[in-house]
Amino acid sequence: MQTGHIDESFQHDKTNPQATQQFLTNLLITRLPAPPCRVLQIDTGSSNMTALLSQHGYDIRSLNPDAQQITGLQDLPDSKASSRRRSLENCDAPPASFNAVVLLESAQYIEPLVLFNKSLDLLPLSGDLIIVDEFALKHDQADIRVLYLLSSIVALAERLGFELIEHMDLSSMTTNTPDYRSHGITVHQQHVIKDIALTVEQATRLDASNQANHPKNRNEHYSCYALLHFRKKTLPKWRLQALTKQQLPEMLGLFKKTFNHDMTPATWQWKYDSNLGRGIGVWRNNQLIAHYGGIPRKILFFGQPQTAVQIGDVMVDSNERGILTKKGPFFLMTATFLERYIGYGKAYLLGFGFPNDRHMKVAELLKLYAEVGRMVEFSWKIRSRFPLWRTRLHLIDQARAAFAATAVNACWQRMAADLHTAIVGIRDWQYLQRRYLDHPTQHYQVILVKNRFSARARGVMVLRYDPEGCEIVDVIAPLAEIPLLITHARRLAGAHGAARVFCRITENFADYFAVAGGTRQPVNIRIPTNIWSDGPAPETLKDHWWLMSGDMDFR
Repeated sequence: MQTGHIDESFQHDKTNPQATQQFLTNLLITRLPAPPCRVLQIDTGSSNMTALLSQHGYDIRSLNPDAQQITGLQDLPDSKASSRRRSLENCDAPPASFNAVVLLESAQYIEPLVLFNKSLDLLPLSGDLIIVDEFALKHDQADIRVLYLLSSIVALAERLGFELIEHMDLSSMTTNTPDYRSHGITVHQQHVIKDIALTVEQATRLDASNQANHPKNRNEHYSCYALLHFRKKTLPKWRLQALTKQQLPEMLGLFKKTFNHDMTPATWQWKYDSNLGRGIGVWRNNQLIAHYGGIPRKILFFGQPQTAVQIGDVMVDSNERGILTKKGPFFLMTATFLERYIGYGKAYLLGFGFPNDRHMKVAELLKLYAEVGRMVEFSWKIRSRFPLWRTRLHLIDQARAAFAATAVNACWQRMAADLHTAIVGIRDWQYLQRRYLDHPTQHYQVILVKNRFSARARGVMVLRYDPEGCEIVDVIAPLAEIPLLITHARRLAGAHGAARVFCRITENFADYFAVAGGTRQPVNIRIPTNIWSDGPAPETLKDHWWLMSGDMDFR
């Protein structure tokens, strides 16, 4: 693999946009097969480049979602290029239709799994994939721009059968670009406002954002502008793909094969039918052999709102499980999910879950996860059915939503205040309603505890009855009220004929439950965090999670 920087001959002309266009054209021509090869170009803002390549004899097909760019291209004289307003994902060209695929400042707007999978299909063996774009070199907690990490892009390309044959640093080309853009915005502000329907305020913010990303105001160690030249080397044994609703039958089939019981389509949709829900599958010979799911969860991260993702339904076909190296399906899908979605500058700041012991050990061995907590279980005997006269209980269901919402939110606000130095999933009315009252198969008993005379809400508990007893699945209350909720749960368990009351809580918060007595024992459930991609360090998270059984998608 070659690495390099832009040659010095370009330095004198880098402030000239036309010179930049010509330089990039020459750069591409020296890397593309000789014309008349077929080239698919995805370009969101440089239709002139398409025309320049076409004039050199290349058979160009351009995908461009911007109608104005397409119109401008069609108006160019002597342009032989064909441009279509269609995304790469929806490109319906036959396999191996192109000798090369070129992305100019458009890769950052395309899901990487789509980019490499479609390119894999559209190119023959030894076909060229060239990307010119801006990439992040590192992500940290100050990131406000969502750029793909260069190392992750290269790693994903290699997982999907591409070889990086050249990496050229073109960062010096962008040195004066923000000045040029800012000058254009200032001089032509009224035209900009009119042509693309911006308000004056939006145009001002656009200029401010442009200046914020100026190389003089940006740490050069955190991003770069580069040319990446890949070549299709092989057809991979396993194909990584983002999963869609259309693949639900395959996912449910793999689930049954892995866990030996069925999951209903309604339950799967309850988990993953969200704009933020994610899932990555591994396919072999058109058969789904592995799955790694992510369920979004709003959290308070030491008192600050953030979004985390709960990892669930991690499955690998038993015929493929023996491959536990960094080339096996478990590693491929886990590393890709962590790189793509979790950490600084990603959709989710944190990931968490409840992996079985085998998955946790493999993930630690492959340096994907680190442990940041453990679960413990408390168990209590039932109590007499006699009421506690100072408090009373109210069953919460959908019919009492208007009555319950205010009380639940008040309890949550007091709980959140107690947990301002912790990491906790938000437990407001909206969450409680969707998680428990809208569950398609499980039945929960949601109880509000209030003072008998003042009507002050003391707390909410969520109970689940099964052959093991009455489980306190969740509580929403100030921490000092936990013993009261446990006492009421023991009373209700007796009324239902349950053998015992039990609950699971992260070990670091066990003392709040120990006050109510009972028997405490460890549970073989460890809480992981991502250590594969840039994100909060494990030592800052260790023993800070508040997690109960209700935070598990399968309880």
